[in-house]
Order: sequence, then C-alpha cells, then structure tokens
Amino acid sequence: MARVEGAPSLVAAARGLRDGRLTAVALAREALSRIAAVDPVIRAFVRLDPDAALADAARADAELARGLDRGPLHGIPTAIKDILDVAGWPTTCNSRSRPDEPAAEDAGVVARLRAGGAVFLGKLETYEFALGGPTEEARFPPARNPWDPGRIPGGSSSGSAAAVAAGMIRMAPGSCTAGSIRGPAAWCGIVGLKPTRGRVSCRGAFPLAPTLDHVGPLARSVEDAAIALGVMAGHDPRDEASVDRPVPDYRAGLGDGVAGLRVGVPRHFFGASPLLVPEARDAIEAAIGHLRAAGATVTDVTLPDYDLFLAVNRVIMTAEALAIHAPALRRDPRAFAPITARRFAAGVAIGAADYLDARRLRRGLTAAVDGVMQSVDLLLTAISLDVAPLAAKGAEPTAWPLQASPFNVTGHPAMSVPAGFGRGGMPLAVQIVGQPFDEITVLRAGRTLERAFGRAEAEEENEETSA
Repeated sequence: MARVEGAPSLVAAARGLRDGRLTAVALAREALSRIAAVDPVIRAFVRLDPDAALADAARADAELARGLDRGPLHGIPTAIKDILDVAGWPTTCNSRSRPDEPAAEDAGVVARLRAGGAVFLGKLETYEFALGGPTEEARFPPARNPWDPGRIPGGSSSGSAAAVAAGMIRMAPGSCTAGSIRGPAAWCGIVGLKPTRGRVSCRGAFPLAPTLDHVGPLARSVEDAAIALGVMAGHDPRDEASVDRPVPDYRAGLGDGVAGLRVGVPRHFFGASPLLVPEARDAIEAAIGHLRAAGATVTDVTLPDYDLFLAVNRVIMTAEALAIHAPALRRDPRAFAPITARRFAAGVAIGAADYLDARRLRRGLTAAVDGVMQSVDLLLTAISLDVAPLAAKGAEPTAWPLQASPFNVTGHPAMSVPAGFGRGGMPLAVQIVGQPFDEITVLRAGRTLERAFGRAEAEEENEETSA
C-alpha cells in the first residue's frame, strides 16, 4: 500500500513555514522525493517540473522571510489536474487529440492558487477529457489506487485523488461533472468537496458539460479541504456561472460540532441499489449513529428517484459533451481512446427535445431538493456503495458502485468523508450535502464524522510528529 500517514497537514506545514522549522524548498524536495519513490507504481503524474517547483518554492521562502504572507497555502506543494490550464504548460486532457502548445494563462482556480503562493509540482492524470476512462489507450496510462494498485482510484480526478492519498501532495483541485471529486476521494480514503455551483471558477477548465461542471478540492482531512476551498473560492467575472458572494472563513466553526442540526437521510436513494454491499450500509448506519450521538436530529426524508437524477445527468452531460467534441471527432476519431469516442458518440441519440426535457426536469429536481432542505440543514447519504473495483480487464462495467451525480444536477454542495473500511481493507465513505453556499455546515458535519471514525485523530497525530 503506497498511502502514507506521516505527511504534515496543511496547518502543520503552514505553521512550520512561519516559525522557521520548515522551508518551502524543503517541502518541495520532500514531495519530489516521495513522487520519485511512489509514482512509478501509482502513475498519478503526467508532467513533473522540478526546476519550476523549486524556483517557486525559493520565491515563497524569500517572500515569507521579508514578511509577505500570501495565506495558508503559501509555500505548499500541489499539482494540477490536466484539464486545468497552467500558464506555460500544455493542457493535454490525457488525449492524443490535443496539441502540445502551452496554455497562455492560468485557469481561474489555478490563478487563485498561484496568487495564494502554492508551489506547482506538475500535472495529474485524468480520464480523457474527464470522461473516457479508465483506459490504457489514452495518451497516458490510468492512475492506480494507493491502497491497492490493482484497483482503480475512481475518476475523472483519478491522479488528483491518488497523489493526495499516497502522500505525494496534501491537496489538489479536481473537477466534477457527475461525481469526479467525491468518487475518487471515497475510493482513495480522502476528503473530496464539490462546492456549490458557481462558488469556484470553472474558467480555464476544459469543459465536459458546462452546465454541470464544478471545481473543488481533494485533501487528506476536512480541515485541509476547508483551507484549500478558502483559497480556491471567489467570484470570477470571466466565468458566466461564477457567483459574486463573499467567501467566508471555512475553518471557522469546524470544531463546533453538529448539536442542534437537522439531518435528513434519503434511505431509498441507496437502500434499493443492487450495488450496495453490507459494509457500505453499515458505514452509513454508523455515520447516522455518530451524528445522533453528537447531538444532531436525524430523520428519514424522501427525494425524487435516484434513477431520475442519474438519467437527467447523463442526458445533459452527453449532449453537451458531444456538442463540444463533435468537430474533433469528425476530423480524427482515431485520436481518441475507443472508450472516449463511444461515450461521446452516445450523444448522437439525444435530440434537442430530449435535452430540453432534461433541463426542465433538472429544474424540478433542484426545486424538490430545495423543498426537502427547508426542513433539514444537511442530507446524509451514500457515496461509495462498495469499495473501489479491480482494474478492468476487458469490457467496461455497466455501472460503478457510486452515487454522486444528483448534486451535480442540483448544484448543492456535497462532500465525501471517509467512513471506515470494506473488504480487503479498502476505504468506504459517506456523503454530506448542504444548503446552497453553506459549505461551512457541510464541513462541520464532516469534521464530526472524521473524528468519530478515528480519521481526525490520525491526522492530528501526524501534525504533532511532523511539526
């Protein structure tokens, strides 16, 4: 197992950088050493730029030394999913169809990370155009799960989740159209937060389905995710979906617990799925028990059928993806991996009336979730119905044991939090869903569950031994 427990938290690293016990150059060298040792097996990185990283780290050290503090990520190494533009580096989207020309400017979220002083090590593997994978036929081979390299990490933020879980970096931005932040986080035993649609800029992220796309953090703890989101979030006037709202201190109140909160559980969402295994059901029941023990009121709620959310997501995603990629597919279909071409081609069967119907249904589903959430503060539901599957050898599966797409449809903030282990010692997780733009309450509940499942204590021990 490549996952490590000894990497310092973002809090510990930031403290060490400011009290002189750590330097950004030392953190970058440590990360590069870890990558050299682990990544030949995990395959999370598709581009590594040690010289640029060390130069950025030296600049961060010099700035901190003269009193210029850019915030909690100043001097912290990270890496970028390869659908996000980084100025001077190509954005390949893991596709042979993409040119090797360097991006002219940073994506919106990358610009915020850069302004916050983060040190960029390189770029991370993604499914081809965030849809086609996992496959050995894309431009780069698929990342592997650090808990068991014979299993997939999930996608499409596969390299991001694998790199964080394996301790190569503490956090990374991911993108999410149908679960591509929370799914990999769940299967890799880390935290993945899809914020409210419009909270984090999608400008400069190669689109899969523009009306469903989100960007958010993957991190090794809830607190680290809160820190990362605080840097990533903010209005971007060049992104038409971006919302102009103040960015709160997401760490504020993390330790306040859940006493007095109302939590709804849509048991029919996950309970009827043939993919749900007993260990995953037990994890959800354990999470319910932990929240009740911490003072929350937990009740069952009813949402529209899960399959309706799934169908709406698929129709919108497939239609919008084909509209984006049809010219390139016509020009040279062989430049795409077969799995990617097949998934894009499925959009041919979707007519304008189907797409408009799906958009209409989406509005109704969003209103239904909003209606349920008038009586609760949070939803608790499944994310992983089973542990990460073995890497496929042959036909692709008809369904993955994950439930994530409903909240891409509605845009509500949703977070995957580790919740114990299933067969083979592989991670399981649960999903917390909040009111629009109330990521703080989602994070509070996540922190409570993290402590209850014993994960926060492990991270705090790492902080003490690494600081």
